[in-house]
Amino acid sequence: MMGARNAAQRRIFDPLKCGMWIACFALAVNWAAADGPPFHWKLHTDAQVKLDGKPPLSWNVYQTDKKKEQHLVLILLGHRYLAIDLKAKVVYQVFPQDLRAQGKDFESDDLFKKERLLPTNDWVLRDVGPAEMIHVTLGDYGRTLELMLPHPPDLRAFY
Repeated sequence: MMGARNAAQRRIFDPLKCGMWIACFALAVNWAAADGPPFHWKLHTDAQVKLDGKPPLSWNVYQTDKKKEQHLVLILLGHRYLAIDLKAKVVYQVFPQDLRAQGKDFESDDLFKKERLLPTNDWVLRDVGPAEMIHVTLGDYGRTLELMLPHPPDLRAFY
């Protein structure tokens, strides 16, 4: 009789243990996804930047090296960094201490946080042949940012 009761108790607690393990695993995956993998920002030497129709004195454009993140852009304008999500049409302020230099490139954690969102308007994204043209008015500057990003080469044409 005692053995049957223990077996019944074990069956009751086994699903409970499985549920606890699943919950712990889900939390661990959620925490890992919240931080996300680091972004590797590569210098994009073929891009062009203009502020109010004129090239700034100092600027650089960086993009991630992952194909599915090609819509993310990091721009240096003078001493100011901006992170742009072209799909969502949003611009974020980036602090220099958020970036870790890797030669000419940078590495960073997630720069796309709601509390760093900058006001923008008048978004225009247009395919202009060999490049993508982006126009946006930065609300805090009141200036128009123009970005020309060449399309990545289509390597399939060579095969």
